[in-house]
Amino acid sequence: MSAEPAPAAAAAPPEPAPGPEPPAGGDEAAAHRALVLTGFGGYEKLKVQSRSSSGPGPGEVSVRVHACGLNFADLLARQGLYDRLPPPPVCPGMECAGVVRALGDGVRDRQVGDKVMVLAKSGLWQEVVNVPARQTFLMPAGMSFEEAAALPVNYITAYMILFDFGNLRPNQSVLIHMAAGGVGTAAIQLCKTVENVTIFGTASASKHDALRSSGVAHPIDYRTMDYAEEVRKISPKGVDIVLDPLGGSDTSKAFNLLKPMGKLITYGVANLLTGQKKSLVAMAKTWWNQFSINALQLLHHSKAVCGYDLGSMDEEFELIGRVLSKLDNLYSQGKIKPKIDSVWPFDQVADAMRQMQEKKNVGKVILVPEAPKEESKKEEN
Repeated sequence: MSAEPAPAAAAAPPEPAPGPEPPAGGDEAAAHRALVLTGFGGYEKLKVQSRSSSGPGPGEVSVRVHACGLNFADLLARQGLYDRLPPPPVCPGMECAGVVRALGDGVRDRQVGDKVMVLAKSGLWQEVVNVPARQTFLMPAGMSFEEAAALPVNYITAYMILFDFGNLRPNQSVLIHMAAGGVGTAAIQLCKTVENVTIFGTASASKHDALRSSGVAHPIDYRTMDYAEEVRKISPKGVDIVLDPLGGSDTSKAFNLLKPMGKLITYGVANLLTGQKKSLVAMAKTWWNQFSINALQLLHHSKAVCGYDLGSMDEEFELIGRVLSKLDNLYSQGKIKPKIDSVWPFDQVADAMRQMQEKKNVGKVILVPEAPKEESKKEEN
C-alpha cells in the first residue's frame, strides 16, 4: 500500500459537505468526516469533508462505520458513467460495516452494539451513517469489519450470477474475467463449493500464481493472449458459463465461447474505463461493439444470455437477505473468506482508486475512516 496521501486529501482541510446529512445517533450536535465526490473527473474530485450529525429517523439505525468497500462501479461513478449515483456533490459508497450506535423509533430487530453490514445505493463512505434498519445485516461471528465491508456487493453478485442465473452444477466449466478482482475472487471461492468445476480466469501474468493457488485451473493473460483461443485449445467445445463484466466486443466473444445450453451473464461495462477521466472514444467503441441478439437467434443457438445489476434490486430486501444468509453460512463453514488486497484511509482514497483502476489489486480494496494504528505510528516516527 502506498504511503503517499491522496492528492484530494492534501489539497485542503476538511470543509463542510453539501447535500443531505445521514448521521449519527443521539440528540447531540456533532460532526464527522465523509468522502464527497465534488464533480465528475479524476481522482482529485474526491475530497474529505465534514458533515454535521443528527439522530436516526423512524425505522433507521445509526451506524459508526469501521470499513467501506470500493467497487468498480465507484470508479465509473467518479467519471459520470454510473447513472444510479445522484449528481455531485454527493457521498458515494454502496457498502460498509460498523457498529449500531443508536436506534430510531420503531426499530425492534437491531440493538445498540450490533455489528452490521450495510447496503445502499450511495452515501456510505463516511464515519457515521443513518440507514433504514432493513438495509443492515448482522455480521457472522468472527468476521472482521474489513471482511464484512468486502462481502456484500462482490459476494452477492458472484452468488446470484453463478447459482441463480448460471445454475452452476458439478463437472461444469466457468470463464471468469477479471478473476483477481473482488467479484472474481468471490466467484472462484463459490465455484470451489461445487464438485469438480473447471475454472478459467483472465488476469495479468503477475497474478497467475495467486489465481492457481485459489483454484483457477487455467489462468490466461488477456494482455498477451487471445483468451478465446486459449480456452478453445483446452476445451474445444467452449465452457458452460461465462461471467462478463467487460461489455463491448468481449460480450460477443463470450457468447461464442458457450457450449450448447451454456449461459452468459453480463454484469458490467469495464471496457468503458480506460483512464482517470471519461473517454468518449472508449464509450463509442464499447457501444458500437455492444452485443445484440434476438429471440429467434437464441432459439437456434440453444444458449442463454442474462443481465445482472445489483443496484437495480435495492428494494428486494428479502431476496438479498436470503442470499446473504447463505453467504454467512458458507463463511461460518470456512468455505468462503473475503480476500483483502489492501486497506486505505479516507485521506488516501485517490491511491485506493488508482490501485483498482490500474488493476493492481488481488482481492478487495477497502477504505477506512482513519489510518490503521500501525501506519499512524510509523508516520509519527
